[in-house]
Order: sequence, then structure tokens, then C-alpha cells
Amino acid sequence: MTRTVLVTGATGTVGSALRDELADRDAVVRAATRTPPGDGPADEWVAFDFAKPETWGAALEGADALFLLRPPDLSRVRQVREFVDAATRVGVEHCAVLSVLGAERNPLLPHRRIERHIESSGLSYTHLRPSFFTQNLLEVHGDALTRGEIAVPAGDGETSFVDARDVGAVAATVLTEPGHEDTAYDLTGPEALTYDEVAAIASEVLGRSIEYTRPSLPRFVVGQVRRDRPPAFALVMSGIYTTARLGLAGRVTDDVARVLGREPRSVRTFFEDYAPEFRGEMR
Repeated sequence: MTRTVLVTGATGTVGSALRDELADRDAVVRAATRTPPGDGPADEWVAFDFAKPETWGAALEGADALFLLRPPDLSRVRQVREFVDAATRVGVEHCAVLSVLGAERNPLLPHRRIERHIESSGLSYTHLRPSFFTQNLLEVHGDALTRGEIAVPAGDGETSFVDARDVGAVAATVLTEPGHEDTAYDLTGPEALTYDEVAAIASEVLGRSIEYTRPSLPRFVVGQVRRDRPPAFALVMSGIYTTARLGLAGRVTDDVARVLGREPRSVRTFFEDYAPEFRGEMR
């Protein structure tokens, strides 16, 4: 039976990967974003904004399943919960929510507050709790890598990087196949690496020297602001890297392999696949 899957955040890192995965499945893909581009893998594009309830009806109409991406604005948690209630009322059956690794241990996280609301909403759900996206090395720190450095305040801590393409594949599976109801998956890559090890892999694959520079937290924040990134963004990223610095980001699970029936992509595979982008070329 063909299912209509509503994908919020459809042009983002995971949303784009999910659309690609759903294109090969028996699903009508309804891609939702504030300003729909109208092209790319999707059967339908709809204008959608959590802050504008008048956009919810068209997005939800006839949807069987929902991929829920929390907007970056922390003030939107209440509106996300109200949207979940609207999805329940119109008969959406299943919700895959993009959360974060370790959310269940921190009730103050907005991700966990949204998880708990979904659990009590009546929707069946799958919580997807990924580790740090490997793609952030390109999308957030690609300019630094171009200069030959990885400049994050993670100390000697390890991180179990997960490829967003694998997260998209897991999301497509749980949204279109039975057996994943009312559960949570902790999504990591196949190994935990320090940033020294990441720099060594990048150097080998890209054929040039990449150094992990270990900036202090204040230096990192100042550097991000000087690159015209919002201070709030810099502080959030500092919190993420502090987790790694404290040794709390290195947990490795087999959840990706159990859901997909294959091993997750490694950091080396990521650099091999995205080498043209790091070199300023088109893939």
C-alpha cells in the first residue's frame, strides 16, 4: 500500500537524504519547507512553517507518516507539540522524530520534551537519536578544512560520527516498513574517533595536510562570530564539542546495521565521497 510521507525540513541535511531514499520506495513524498524550491526528489512540495498554523492543513492532508525535524529556534517547542497534536487529530499513523544521541538522559533538552509529547500523543513513533553528523565537517567546518585545519574545541575526546545519508536511510525504513513502532534508535557510525584521527584520515584522502588545532572554547566562539555566525549558534556548537571534550560523545551502537542490514558509512568513506566538494569541485 502506497503511503504518503510528510517530510519536514525537507531541504536540510537529513531531509534531503530522506527524500533520496524515499524516491526508491512505495511512497508519495510530500516535501515541506518554508520556501519550497519545487524541484528535487519529491512528489509534492508544500509551504510549511511551524510558526504558521495556517500552513499545517495542506501539509498534513492525507499524510500517513511524518518525519519531524525540530526547528532550530528553541522557542518553537510549544508549536511543535501543537503540530503533533494536529497530526494526531487528522489521522497520521506514525511519526519518526529526529532527536539527538543521549536525549533520554536529559529531560531539559527540547528534543526530549518533544519526544515525551509524541509518546503521549497517541501516534506510534520512532525516535531517531543520531550522533554528530559527519556532514558537519563539510557544511559547518568546510572553510576551515580548506585552510588545512579542523578548529573545534573537542580536546582529546572521541566522537562516533554518523553519516546523514545513513540517518536518512534509517528514517525511510521506519516510515515505510512495519516493526519499528514505539521504539528509539541510537544512530552512530562504526567507530569513535578523535579529531586528530579525523584530521589524519582527511589528510590521507584529500592528499594534503590537515591539522587539528584544538582551539579553546573562547577562541572558538570568537572565531565563529568573526565568520558572521550568530553567537547563539557558536554557543550551541561549543556545547556539542564540550560533550566530546568530556568523553561523552564516543558511544558506538549497532542500531544502523540492525535497521539497514549493512554497516554504517565510515568517516573515511565520507571523505572519499565528498572529496570533490572539499576541493571546490562539483560531484
